[in-house]
Amino acid sequence: MLLPWIPDDALPLIFAGLMGLALLLYGLLDGLDLGVGVLMRRAGNDDKDMMIASIGPFWDANETWLVLGIGLLLVAFPGAHGIILGELYVPVAVLLAGLIMRGVASDFRVKAKADHKPAWNGVFYLGSLLASLAQGYMLGHYLMDFADTWTAHLFAAFIGLCFLAGYALIGACWLIMKTEGALRQQAVRWGRGALWLTAAGIAAISLATPLVSERIAERWFSLPNLYFLLPVPVLTGAVVLLLDRVLARMAGEQEERLSWVPFAGTVTLFVLASGGLAYSLFPYLLLDRMTVWEAAASPDSLRFVLVGALIVLPVILAYTAYSYRVFWGKAEPLTYR
Repeated sequence: MLLPWIPDDALPLIFAGLMGLALLLYGLLDGLDLGVGVLMRRAGNDDKDMMIASIGPFWDANETWLVLGIGLLLVAFPGAHGIILGELYVPVAVLLAGLIMRGVASDFRVKAKADHKPAWNGVFYLGSLLASLAQGYMLGHYLMDFADTWTAHLFAAFIGLCFLAGYALIGACWLIMKTEGALRQQAVRWGRGALWLTAAGIAAISLATPLVSERIAERWFSLPNLYFLLPVPVLTGAVVLLLDRVLARMAGEQEERLSWVPFAGTVTLFVLASGGLAYSLFPYLLLDRMTVWEAAASPDSLRFVLVGALIVLPVILAYTAYSYRVFWGKAEPLTYR
């Protein structure tokens, strides 16, 4: 038997952790790519090239984390996979269409004639927009337990807009680190504009989840759980205020010393929000309906897949870290030979 020292009951927990890690890293890494793509609509032609240059070495590989996360859901939790993706069929199709549009536009914008390039820039923007909105809608609809009501759909649509703002925020903060001059200052303004809608989305999810689930409400507000959970919203609020102050200070300035702070703060904000949501939902994959143990594949299947995951995951982490290390520093103008 493979990995015999791991208890059967621990295997679903391990895979839930790996899936959560993959989706978090996707949100951070491909989120900044999507954010840059969404912000391209507001930039001039020269700035568009620089924005693409800032994500060019990374964006294609960043989508690996989405494939890994969905793949783990499929093979490790088949009981939940069919229900979740079945309920989210339409937004998943929109997400895939957006990602395909981004991939096609990225290649064709550098090969097309000069007068066709703006059209492919538009396709790249539209693909980024659709992918961002679809992901937010999927999360909102999931948290509403896939309820087919106007209230649930409106909530999901609002979370889609907030997701779009969140990706624009992390994309803008990435550009603050990677670019200089007028584009960098424009990125500061974009970041300030996206921050509060991102915070509104986090607040909306925080308010909605205990209203939808009595179990979550009891977990949040019963003692001593309240004392353990309280630091998460307090720290989240503090990070939002810190980001607002730092971005306000950077407006009109070219000081490079603080250029990493907005990006680090946004990453911290994403991690806190994801951690709070994971705490609320655990141990359910379907809200109050199916736990990770009920949805999991057989222990033998999980052990077999875990061996592969333990080989693949370090490789993905290593080449991701290596690529960011190699291409660290300011982005350079695009050149094609």
